Amino acid sequence: MHHWCKLRFDLLPSIPHSKTRPPYRTMTSTIAPTTAQAESSIPEGFEPIDRGSAFLALLGPVYMKQASPDRTVIGVRIDGRHTNVKGIAHGGMLTTLADSALGIAIAIANNEKPMVTVNLSTDFVAAAHPGDWVEAHVDIQRIGARLAFANCYLHVGEKRIMRASGVFASV
Repeated sequence: MHHWCKLRFDLLPSIPHSKTRPPYRTMTSTIAPTTAQAESSIPEGFEPIDRGSAFLALLGPVYMKQASPDRTVIGVRIDGRHTNVKGIAHGGMLTTLADSALGIAIAIANNEKPMVTVNLSTDFVAAAHPGDWVEAHVDIQRIGARLAFANCYLHVGEKRIMRASGVFASV
């Protein structure tokens, strides 16, 4: 081992273990709703999604509706499983929803040709809270022989909460 990369733990100040972690709170009041509760609050036209990965199923239940022949909308009801320590929807969860919605919409528009995400850029504009119905609306810019380009906008009602821009490649 080179001398310049040797760690000297003996030089670090001694910190009591309890002060090394921030205090975490448990969210016992934000448990996921039952399936019956979740299904009773789903907007009209949305059906449980029958596609996507096992990873997407972890967000679930996830719903989809065909708003028009070329427009697919993905939706999910935010519950306690989706929140961060501040009690709002976790950015990683929202990013997963946007990435999945982009991939599903591109697959539908591209005759189910398999594609993978090669770049995803996100901008968070506002928060989603437990109980909110979040919809992912996809705007496909271009599908070529090897690459596809699209934007996804997450909304709670009329309020835009996130924008994602993705590039997908054929596999």
